[in-house]
Amino acid sequence: MRRLRNLKVVATLGPSSDDYDMIRALVEAGADVFRLNMSHGTHDEIARRHGIIRQIEADMRRPIAILADLQGPKLRCGTFANGAEEIEEGQAFRFDLDEAPGDATRVQLPHREIFAALKPGATLLVNDGKLRLTVKSCGPDHADCEVVVGGTISNRKGVNVPDVVLPVAALSDKDRRDLDFVLDLGVDWIALSFVQRPEDVTEARAIVGDRAAILSKIEKPSAVAEFDGILSVSDGIMVARGDLGVEIPVQNVPPIQKRLVRQCRAAAKPVIVATQMLESMIESPMPTRAEVSDVATAIYEGADAVMLSAESAAGQYPIEAVTTMNNVAIEVESDPTYRDIIEASRQANRSTVADGIVAAAREIAETADIKAICCFTESGTTALKTSRERPRVPILALTPSTATGRRLCLSWGINCFFNDKVERFKMAVVSAARAAREGGYGKGEDQIIVVAGLPFNIPGSTNILRVAPCEERLIFNVEPE
Repeated sequence: MRRLRNLKVVATLGPSSDDYDMIRALVEAGADVFRLNMSHGTHDEIARRHGIIRQIEADMRRPIAILADLQGPKLRCGTFANGAEEIEEGQAFRFDLDEAPGDATRVQLPHREIFAALKPGATLLVNDGKLRLTVKSCGPDHADCEVVVGGTISNRKGVNVPDVVLPVAALSDKDRRDLDFVLDLGVDWIALSFVQRPEDVTEARAIVGDRAAILSKIEKPSAVAEFDGILSVSDGIMVARGDLGVEIPVQNVPPIQKRLVRQCRAAAKPVIVATQMLESMIESPMPTRAEVSDVATAIYEGADAVMLSAESAAGQYPIEAVTTMNNVAIEVESDPTYRDIIEASRQANRSTVADGIVAAAREIAETADIKAICCFTESGTTALKTSRERPRVPILALTPSTATGRRLCLSWGINCFFNDKVERFKMAVVSAARAAREGGYGKGEDQIIVVAGLPFNIPGSTNILRVAPCEERLIFNVEPE
């Protein structure tokens, strides 16, 4: 089943997408990666969904990536004696450590570390930014605030502190339990929530090791400020516009999104644009025109993937939501303006032999009648570098590693094929030609480009390129190596 676009679609699973038939239908509609949201669902439910995905993967004979999204250290206020209270602009309101139920003047904030970091003038946002308070004075166990934007405050609402880098561990106790669980399951990607600094990623890396790739969610101003360092220690990035749009002015989100996408592409690391992309499709079979434009903008910017959250997890029209993503991507990528933008934003990065090889492969593909670029890759690096070039022809990644093949499902334009290890380059060319034929990318005298590294099966050794026909008998008529 060949995709007619290069963008990848990430679909979140939940109550609306919870059985074999529905999840398979989502793959057929265009889903390439499935997100398991650890904020919702029991371990038994997560394990069952994981098992269904792996069964579909085997039945359809195509790799599918699984992304486990950790909840992160979510900050919430305590409870109220009446369940909720109205607070008004200009009034005083206190957050403290007192476990007594709250009222219209105070409520518990059971996070001592917040009080240790707060300073007068800091902003506190409650309930996704609907309520805004300014700290007037504070101590180790309280913060006296003035209400700037009032409204209803109720039990266990989320609290954001945009002005402060909080001394909070990136992994909560729940995250550590969930992380151990999903690593044992065998997920391909781990998404870290509320990353603030590079050290948050390295802390998780010490636990994850090489069992999964790590994707950092950028949803705090401190993460934007520290983005270069976070990107350098991450395998991928998610521009999580929900919380990011709460903690910074909403008009700042689009330029930040554009900048982060370009930096990820330059680093040859996949980037997902996420949150509220087709929000209206939770309840409607048709998206708004603004939502379609939002998805299209992410594609024009060069994002590797776009993500559905509640649309596919809890919405009434999960298949229609995935189909819409798929159709928008096909239409945008067929627009000549898309190629103009993608090629104008390409940054020359040829600091290694591998960089030069994949750049040459893309240039040859653009000047000759080439049907595909076939990369032999052990770790995935060669395929990622080829993806960074955004070539006009399909990218086929041939790998002996199941883990590598699944992880590459998140990256722009990469079509993964599992292949036995090879020891001679000619046999690699034969394998590439066979994959191109079987995948419907070429036939007979059609030409492909084969990129590999000698000696084989050593990560980072990309050093050879050959133009070859798709027909094996033609390959064997070529002068021996």
